[in-house]
Amino acid sequence: MKYYLAIDLGASSGRHVIGYKDKDGIKLVEIYRFRTLMDDSADGLVWDIPRLYSEILFGIRKAFREYGSIKSLSIDTWGVDYVLMNGEKEITPYYAYRNARCQKAANRLHKEMKFRELYQKTGIQYAPFNTIYQLFDDKEKGRLDDATDYLMLPSYFTYKLTGVKTHEFTNESTTGLLNAEKGDYDLEIIDRLGLPRNLFGKIMQPGSYVGELLPEIREKVGGNCRVVLCASHDTASAFESIDVPSDAVILSSGTWSLLGIKNDAPIVNEESLKNNYTNEGGVGYIRFLKNIMGMYLSNCLLKEIKMSLPTMVEGLSASSYKEVFDVNDPSLSAPESMKEALLNLLKDNPPKSDIDLFVSIFRSLALSYKKAIEELERITKKNYSSIYIIGGGAKNEFLNNLIKEAAGLKVIAKPIEATSLGNIKMQMKGN
Repeated sequence: MKYYLAIDLGASSGRHVIGYKDKDGIKLVEIYRFRTLMDDSADGLVWDIPRLYSEILFGIRKAFREYGSIKSLSIDTWGVDYVLMNGEKEITPYYAYRNARCQKAANRLHKEMKFRELYQKTGIQYAPFNTIYQLFDDKEKGRLDDATDYLMLPSYFTYKLTGVKTHEFTNESTTGLLNAEKGDYDLEIIDRLGLPRNLFGKIMQPGSYVGELLPEIREKVGGNCRVVLCASHDTASAFESIDVPSDAVILSSGTWSLLGIKNDAPIVNEESLKNNYTNEGGVGYIRFLKNIMGMYLSNCLLKEIKMSLPTMVEGLSASSYKEVFDVNDPSLSAPESMKEALLNLLKDNPPKSDIDLFVSIFRSLALSYKKAIEELERITKKNYSSIYIIGGGAKNEFLNNLIKEAAGLKVIAKPIEATSLGNIKMQMKGN
């Protein structure tokens, strides 16, 4: 039997999943899970990249120990974040996308190049954490002076395993640096912003072979295998996990909510610009979607008030609280206290309990999805009859019912490890 290893890092947790085929289809077995949360530091919010890499190695070692032979492995992560390199040496700190530097850099960049012009070229939505703004800040602070490479996180971890530096299409498409029509770096943007051209190498497609594990890595993990590129942006892999009819909307529900469709070509017009829709790379298609805050809100609140998930779930149906808020309000991006930030948004009719707060989060998310679907129908001039929900959030029956009620669509919940499944499927195509 052939075994494939998906290494899937989300913005709150990472997992190692073994995939294989039997007579009933593709089977997934999670063999290791770890936390990926950002760290607060003197430089603001950062990633502990050495720790994450150590966790990746530990999981690979566990996979070889339990399964013996692994046909291939592939890594996906969230988008926009990267590691700068000077040859084989990393340039620190490893900034995280919620770092306060991002908004300030975006404001400065738009003095050089207006967002409207950027959008017309790239089709990528405005988000202050987009890679383009982070790199612009790096340039202004002199962090690019000695940089020979920038590697998106999946490419960086793949490089550490193989010694090969890559630039994978789906993750690069989240940067705000690719031309929407050409699917390659927009050199006019790069030159106008003064970013060094040498950082931007050849774009590789999902399914490409990278190499085998380095000898020293083989010794550490107890085996060798092929390393290939999946759709290395986690949402791109999640979209690969399912086939949906043409009149269906896909909601990838995790730390972030990504709601949209698979489309043949980019949609870049006044309506998509006004509603902040994005055109990100898929495997032979464009993911036309909207970024909406997701389970980050409830996860942060759970952690802050130290409430267990079962306790929260049990209490939801007893609450009659109806107040909602804008889930994408900037105050919710990285607050010191999620509870205080939420209470401030609900101060006109405050909740009476923590359970009411959770109910408000889920009602607000459902309403945001409804509005996004209405926007999507206006932009595409199509009507949608169903919404497929994938990822961890698909397990939230309370939220699923609210979505059905708000949007008036048939809800098909797929509480699967969608990203890991999409990662595995891409590996199986070439093996």
